[in-house]
Amino acid sequence: MAFLDNSGDIILDAVLTDTGRYRLAKGDGSFKITKFALGDDEINYGSYNKNHPSGSAYYDLQILQTPILEAFTNNTSTMKSKLVSISRTNLLYMPVIIVAAGDGAPRSVQMSGSIFCVAVDEATVGRDSAVNAVDYGLLKGNARNDGNVDFAKGILNGVTPGTGNNNDSYIQLQQGLNTSGISKEQTIDAELNETQYIIEMDNRLGSIVSYNASAAPAKISFIDDDNVASYYLSLSTDNNFVADLPTSFSRLAGPPGTFLPFKIRASTELQTSTYLFEKLGSTGLNVANIVGTSVELRYIDSIVKITGATTGYTIDVPIRYVKKVNQS
Repeated sequence: MAFLDNSGDIILDAVLTDTGRYRLAKGDGSFKITKFALGDDEINYGSYNKNHPSGSAYYDLQILQTPILEAFTNNTSTMKSKLVSISRTNLLYMPVIIVAAGDGAPRSVQMSGSIFCVAVDEATVGRDSAVNAVDYGLLKGNARNDGNVDFAKGILNGVTPGTGNNNDSYIQLQQGLNTSGISKEQTIDAELNETQYIIEMDNRLGSIVSYNASAAPAKISFIDDDNVASYYLSLSTDNNFVADLPTSFSRLAGPPGTFLPFKIRASTELQTSTYLFEKLGSTGLNVANIVGTSVELRYIDSIVKITGATTGYTIDVPIRYVKKVNQS
């Protein structure tokens, strides 16, 4: 919904989202609005000018004159940044969520800066081996003395995400205070500690599974009419996904909160056909610089959106689903 200021009167322009209309259409009396969210995606607070020559009454004039979007129903295109209410008035720092890249335990590694690649079928994944001559597909890496292989960084096994050695890649989000103004050894305030996460992703392309060896699937809360699946994961009920972040693992400069590690399993359609790659993706990506030999790929670029349900912080993680075309 949206607020419209029309000739001095405040008008509330409210519409139900696609999901809301779907639930209302059931007609069973279960539809009931119990919560709502506010957002200000249109506003650029950098436009606040405390040096305006006409005085303080004009500091926020440009902000107040910013056009506001009318209400629209597509929930994937609205409310990207939700407003939150915090009772304390003496906070110096707000929590953030970051993608924790780099070596260490837990391990989380990336390719091409911030893009994670999901290899969607067996030919693209390749096979583990300590013999360098064996084709590892996109998971090709360096043989080690212990008989395992270091997988190429940032490539996720989208076929059997729970298999492979302990060095296979996964995505890890870390939450907390990213400031050196407070020691990492301090405990983060309870109201700034994120205990619940909402993961949203295109259900046609993949699903969320645990990062550990069991590769337990996350339970989908609902799938909307745009095929966007939402997962609600909580520290109290989903300890395969959400856990307290140990200080020794934290990439944050200040007190750590929680962390959210997960993997992605490619959908059956991506594994078994090229239809969605032809409809949504492109062909011609060459990753010779990653695997040491020329590999042409079909690929689909997407994102996984993670929102902290407690703090409202949102981050988009770019995902590239890749399927091997040929190898030379």
